Amino acid sequence: MEKNILITGGAGFIGSNLTLNLIKKGHNVTVLDNLSKQIHGDNPKESSSLYKAIKNHVNFIEASVTSETQLLKAIKGQSIIVHLAAETGTGQSMFQIAHYSNINVGGTALLLDILTNTKHSVSKVVVASSRAIYGEGKYKSRELGVVYPNQREIEDLQKGDFEVKYKDCITPLVSVPTDEDAKVHPSSVYGITKQNQEQMVMTVCPAIDIAPVALRYQNVYGPGQSLSNPYTGILSIFSSLIKNNKEINIFEDGNETRDFVFIDDVVNATTLAIESEAANNEVFNVGTGVATDIITVAKELMKNYGKVVPYKVSGNYRIGDIRHNRADISKIRQLLGFQPSISFAEGIRKFCYWVNTQKMRADKYSQSLKEMKDKGLFK
Repeated sequence: MEKNILITGGAGFIGSNLTLNLIKKGHNVTVLDNLSKQIHGDNPKESSSLYKAIKNHVNFIEASVTSETQLLKAIKGQSIIVHLAAETGTGQSMFQIAHYSNINVGGTALLLDILTNTKHSVSKVVVASSRAIYGEGKYKSRELGVVYPNQREIEDLQKGDFEVKYKDCITPLVSVPTDEDAKVHPSSVYGITKQNQEQMVMTVCPAIDIAPVALRYQNVYGPGQSLSNPYTGILSIFSSLIKNNKEINIFEDGNETRDFVFIDDVVNATTLAIESEAANNEVFNVGTGVATDIITVAKELMKNYGKVVPYKVSGNYRIGDIRHNRADISKIRQLLGFQPSISFAEGIRKFCYWVNTQKMRADKYSQSLKEMKDKGLFK
């Protein structure tokens, strides 16, 4: 059935791909997006392929999610809101605390305030949450069973001891898939703001007769992601270094792992959440359940580009980064029938093929690391 759908942040990586899929399925889409230069480049309306892909197919409103006037305009006549608008990036969030809070928490609060205090036709809100809310995630201990370790101690990181620890456990902890009932204890400002976004939506919406859905995205990647944002997307960061013939600095010992999920699978999961009543009032992980270490990421990229650059496992680390995390996707598989269809190897091939068609911009990664180092957040 045709729906009027508002997507905040709809010109971003996930948003633009979701927009095109919803239009193809017959829905009417309104996009509210501020066309951030960090994501879209210095002249977004001329240079952003993400914006260009959707601009002729949607009602586009260029505005921040913190603008009450523009949000009121955007919400009018909508039946579903997909709330993607947010500042992203663990590292950057640790020194732009007020900004991340204003956009992520303040923007969500304003959206919910409008829905609570004005007449509208919205019946569902889908909010983009994040794996970052889990912090170090779920582990098993031989002595204690399931445990949820706190943020790693700086003293251990300084010694090159990067694995997580838990109280008096002597034997090494084993990382296991993190399910939706796992402890929520973010270790970055970004994670805290995503937790707040999710909790506000899941708390307020039922009280005003709106069905909420929260999607805890893992590490989303694929064609179209920003190649110029130095604070998000390790695949983009490494690709930029490889294409510019620069050495790759692999943090910690290179054995840290992430759950990489391809953009097409994320769009599919989000569309299921929008269209399925079974998703209402539920929280879902969106990932693959497969852990991939960072050394493997670097090697796979070089293999697909047919280009080898030096890499060093430096022992550097960023405050706020986690060690391991992968999603338990049993719930979304059972309730919504979601099954990731793109393996990491296939996804990397598709991503690298796309990167090879793009003009590489100046590398800003070194500058971002210097910025973090100057603030004591990169060691």
